[in-house]
Amino acid sequence: MPHPYVLLSAAVSLDGYLDDTGPERLLLSSPADFDRVDEVRASVDAILVGAGTIRADNPRLLVNSASRRAARVAAGRAEYPLKVTVSGSGDLDPAARFWHTGGEKLVYTTEKGAERVRALGLGPATEVVALGAELDWRLLLEHLGEVRGVGRLMVEGGGLVHTQLLREGLADELQLVLAPLFVGDPGAPRLFGPGAYQGGRLRLVETRPIGDVVLMRYEPTAPGVGGLPSAADRRWLELACSLADRCPPSRTAFSVGAVVVAADGTELARGYSREGDDPVVHAEEAALAKIDAGDVRLASATVYSSLEPCARRASRPAACAQLILSAGVRRVVTAWREPDTFVQGADGSGVLVGAGVDVVVLGEYEGLAMGANRHLLG
Repeated sequence: MPHPYVLLSAAVSLDGYLDDTGPERLLLSSPADFDRVDEVRASVDAILVGAGTIRADNPRLLVNSASRRAARVAAGRAEYPLKVTVSGSGDLDPAARFWHTGGEKLVYTTEKGAERVRALGLGPATEVVALGAELDWRLLLEHLGEVRGVGRLMVEGGGLVHTQLLREGLADELQLVLAPLFVGDPGAPRLFGPGAYQGGRLRLVETRPIGDVVLMRYEPTAPGVGGLPSAADRRWLELACSLADRCPPSRTAFSVGAVVVAADGTELARGYSREGDDPVVHAEEAALAKIDAGDVRLASATVYSSLEPCARRASRPAACAQLILSAGVRRVVTAWREPDTFVQGADGSGVLVGAGVDVVVLGEYEGLAMGANRHLLG
């Protein structure tokens, strides 16, 4: 199911702390950066914080600029983004400023926590959604995207929420502001806690000084694991779909793009249909041919293909599904199941799954994959 674009936003000290242990909140950002955060808030559909952040910081989470609020209204949007919080227990303070400022609010909780939240009487502007016996971030994001129509979600804390979203591979972007001071208190809250994070290096997208602080923007690159998609899976699949636009058009074959990515997020190769001087080469075939067959990274790599790998073909003895199996790849992410345009009952995904390969279909990218094939689809 489609998720919102998840943007994690935080400011930390040079030694990695979100705050100190004093009675007042430690202001890490500069005035110019607070204005930047206001601009980002104005651009998103929803802002999320954990219940612990509401208790510790008592934030309002508003768009402060009147001109930015007016621009939202002029564009047909609510004056303020939807405010979202998460609490498994339902332990919320009804007097917190979160509930008494801005527009709509949404609480995600457990079935047990929902009873407690509803008893607080938070008002008609607050919706309570029970996710089940336990909190489930994937289900939460699906609900935000499918039911509430949230396309961009800004997550402002706290550290536990950021940690969980990164560990589950659900964060599309990290906007980290580094403040020129030290906290040095082992009892103070840190941005990220211990745990099993996805491997690999994040990609640095931007670095920018803002007064005396520095903004750094990162994107995760590591593919998901098994049948669970990660935010990076979506970015790599989008790249594969864009490669399909480079294919020389054909009336007898689809235009397809493919990318092969190692488990640590390293791109191993990319390819597209009819690449170079080969008029019948398929995208996955073109990409895999650029990788040494003995490359040990193939066993844990992911193949991204805008169209599911073919199960049968007339132009070559080995179909792409078989080439993937022969290469030792055990995970494939695709956007579009092959229609019956050229091959009746094509089921490359079925061939791969039958051989033990994890196949993830991200149907929200189907339209993008079909775009390069308009000439075939009418």
